Amino acid sequence: VQLQASGGGLVEAGGSLRLSCAASVRAFSSRAMAWFRQAPGKEREFVAANRWNGGSTNYADSVKGRFTISRDNAKNTVYLQMNSLKPEDTAVYYCAADSQYYGTDPKWYYWGQGTQVTVSS
Repeated sequence: VQLQASGGGLVEAGGSLRLSCAASVRAFSSRAMAWFRQAPGKEREFVAANRWNGGSTNYADSVKGRFTISRDNAKNTVYLQMNSLKPEDTAVYYCAADSQYYGTDPKWYYWGQGTQVTVSS
């Protein structure tokens, strides 16, 4: 199983980015997907998650109303649309997948390599 995250970059505060995570995994459509982030010197924190059928989504309070997680099961890809970005959103963003766990702790089974998001003030 491989998860390949992309789409990070440098953006000014108030701007937008869309992250993508392509999964080379069997039964992608049956797995929950999530995004986490980790800033320098901080622990990895939950950002958003999406169940396999898209029927359930969960967001961290810090990103509610600004970030949207979505998925395209036909493309084995999950997205994170990030709007109204703030300097405190600066971090390495990781995608994760799991067939059972759907929590906010970083206990997900499969992880991508991360993509850097930097928001300048």
